[in-house]
Amino acid sequence: MDISHIEHIGIAVPSLEEAIPFYENMLGLKCFAIEEVEDQKVKTAFFKVGQTKIELLEGTSPDSAISKFIEKNGGRGGIQHVAFAIEDGVANALAEVEAKGGKLIDKAPRKGAEGLNIAFLHPKSTCGTLIELCEDPNK
Repeated sequence: MDISHIEHIGIAVPSLEEAIPFYENMLGLKCFAIEEVEDQKVKTAFFKVGQTKIELLEGTSPDSAISKFIEKNGGRGGIQHVAFAIEDGVANALAEVEAKGGKLIDKAPRKGAEGLNIAFLHPKSTCGTLIELCEDPNK
């Protein structure tokens, strides 16, 4: 697997409406995209910091992974995942992780925010961190 960079850091937030002004006014970042990913029951907002993005995530349903994450954290948000850009394809990376004994959440790539092919690795085999693999948008 050839990782080129951290594609983004996913941060769960109870409300994008409250979180976006903090990132813009307090940190001086500019939100460049807001998108809903219906099949993941999430609404996202993106900020660019150098080559890396910050992805704020708000659940759109109480049964979404983001809503459950926030509920487990006492109603507060926090870092939910780290996403790595993969140069040699997400499907190849999944096969490599599985061959090495890693646990997969996604057996095959699927479409995520920004139209990227993505897949998640299970935290039980990643030292407790939810890891997302993304196609490298520059390839």
